[in-house]
Amino acid sequence: MIETFLNPEIIAAIWPIVLAGLANTVLLSLIVVPLGLLGGLIVALLATVHHPLVRWPLMAWVDFFRAFPPLVLLVLLFAGLPFAGLELGGFACVAIAFFLNTGAYYGEILRAGIDSVPVGQIEAARSTGLNRLQAMGYIVLPQAVRNVLPDLLSNTLEVVKLTSLGSVVAVPELLFQARQAQSLTYSPTPIVLVAIVYFLILWPMVRLLSRLENRALASRR
Repeated sequence: MIETFLNPEIIAAIWPIVLAGLANTVLLSLIVVPLGLLGGLIVALLATVHHPLVRWPLMAWVDFFRAFPPLVLLVLLFAGLPFAGLELGGFACVAIAFFLNTGAYYGEILRAGIDSVPVGQIEAARSTGLNRLQAMGYIVLPQAVRNVLPDLLSNTLEVVKLTSLGSVVAVPELLFQARQAQSLTYSPTPIVLVAIVYFLILWPMVRLLSRLENRALASRR
């Protein structure tokens, strides 16, 4: 079993390739997570505007991108845009796809956090001379983020795992590099190795998420 799935010689040979893939996965995560959070913040702030001309298009936007599979969206951008005369690289397609898809999810989480803050706090902030944007930034958003922090971390965990979709559009992240190594070695060892690397990277975040959830439950008792 070890010779087949965790061959030491193969691991030693492919380790530089895996490290290069890990570096690209970290870079991709550092790009798509902030982009998703930015998109989510825009969605959440727009959701506080109750005018029908803003509310209904925003609802349609969020529902569409939450329902649209991210893999299909990614392939559509990568393979479809060239027919419209716009050819983007794999990194750019992943960044745009994740901005649209994960922004909708982050937006719903942040919107729920904003709704959890009593309206009276906004009114109290406005009475001190703060405008609506300042009240949102200084008073509401810090509390909103704290209230939904476990959900934000959980979604971020999923976003990091979804970066493996970049392999479909030839972004040389962990999974892509592992598949390249597998095609050269004719062994499942590269895939198993990358699975272990993913686990070692994401497990601390999983434990942190569990602690935050337990703390949140304890505070409600």
